[in-house]
Amino acid sequence: MNKSDRMLAIVLELQRGKVQRAEDLALLFETSVRTIYRDIQALCEAGVPVVGEPGVGYSLMEGYFLPPISFTAEEAVTLLIGLDFVEQRFDHYYKSTSLTSRSKIEAILPVPLREEVGQIQQGIRLLRSPDSDAREREIEHMGIIRKAMQHKLKIRFHYHKPGTINETVQKTIRLASPYGVLWMQGSWMLIARCDLRQEIRHFRISRMSDLEISTDPFDLPPSFNIHSYSPPDNRDVHVRVWFHGRIADRVIEANNYYMEKAELQTDGLYADFRVRHPEDVLRWILGWGASALVLEPESLRIRIREEASNLLKHY
Repeated sequence: MNKSDRMLAIVLELQRGKVQRAEDLALLFETSVRTIYRDIQALCEAGVPVVGEPGVGYSLMEGYFLPPISFTAEEAVTLLIGLDFVEQRFDHYYKSTSLTSRSKIEAILPVPLREEVGQIQQGIRLLRSPDSDAREREIEHMGIIRKAMQHKLKIRFHYHKPGTINETVQKTIRLASPYGVLWMQGSWMLIARCDLRQEIRHFRISRMSDLEISTDPFDLPPSFNIHSYSPPDNRDVHVRVWFHGRIADRVIEANNYYMEKAELQTDGLYADFRVRHPEDVLRWILGWGASALVLEPESLRIRIREEASNLLKHY
């Protein structure tokens, strides 16, 4: 990043309203503290009202706003693609705001730049998921959860947790404090403190029903940050599977959440999985039919044989 770009970025960072130390800015822009001092001095000489308080940091004088900034074609396309995702995956409130945001962005682009952006967009497309009751319910739930997080109120819902192949679906009533949501493996996940379990748990939003906002307030722990949150890893069961070489590419492309390593050898693909329970990958492995062979653990090999035997009884 050259000096001009860095100085503009510093102003944008200060315009967020948060006091920033020189050390923090240096870390953010990967430069030295001395360089930040020189940049701040140059901004002051250029008339930007940067206020510095010893031992606290820098901020912009209240009421100062940077004049409108122009976008490059790539930056405009980035924003518009992001709006496509919001329109498809967020609740209906944000769907409407994404449409108005798109109009505003397109309106401020000069005609030549607007045409260039349009040409780039013609080669980029986010496919919409087929409309379904489950997808509509997930979008509706996102709106309810968003409001609950905004007002710091707990939510109450029925949670459907699928069992193993021979078990019925487990359904429980939960009261939880919604801390945040994650987009993971093509689905929305709620990170919340569950009153039933008395700990932070993960809930797939598509598995919720009868979701409502309660009147019980909650406080978000100061130490919790959704951007740095890392769930505890309790996957301590190792599964090793052999796949026939002719489906190796398809197995890799499937990108199973639990697969940690895949090595293509002369006699096929060897893949390692790390799971909480062998049943976590049972259905997925069965889906590959005779082209997959579980090497370990033995307990999963037995389960595969049992399911194959039960399947044979139907034919």
